[in-house]
Amino acid sequence: MAARTSLASQAVERELVITRVLDAPRSLVFKAWTEPEHFVRWWGPNGFTTPYCKMDVRPGGVTHFCMRSPEGRDYWGRWVYREIAPPERIVFTDSFADEDGNAVEPALYGMPDWPFETLVTVTFAEDQGKTKLTLHHAVALSLAENTGAMQGWSEAIDRLAAELAKA
Repeated sequence: MAARTSLASQAVERELVITRVLDAPRSLVFKAWTEPEHFVRWWGPNGFTTPYCKMDVRPGGVTHFCMRSPEGRDYWGRWVYREIAPPERIVFTDSFADEDGNAVEPALYGMPDWPFETLVTVTFAEDQGKTKLTLHHAVALSLAENTGAMQGWSEAIDRLAAELAKA
């Protein structure tokens, strides 16, 4: 007799979670995520720049940004905030966008398997004068690894740490 499995017994795939301890006070790390003059200095993978960023950091508000690759290709994105709890937590939906800030299909940026919209939660915890940042991106870890999203987030957080070290 063949073994039967139920949905309840199947393992749920892990989602992308990155945790780092940053050598900066929590209030400064929170500002780096919520103030455009800080954000543009570190956002994106290695070699990328952020030539455009407009932020409205409040529930229902939108951040609209452009990441430019070293080859000059623009990747537009938008975050719609669900929760802002300074300096502890930020929750937003993340999607690809066009220049006008409209959400677009990820396939336009070469990611046909990526969900149209994903949920991201970033928490900031005090840790002996430093900040423990935990990023939870509600997407399958295997998809994040295969598309480069995990690498992109890791590199962006590395760039954030380097930027904070200059402060």
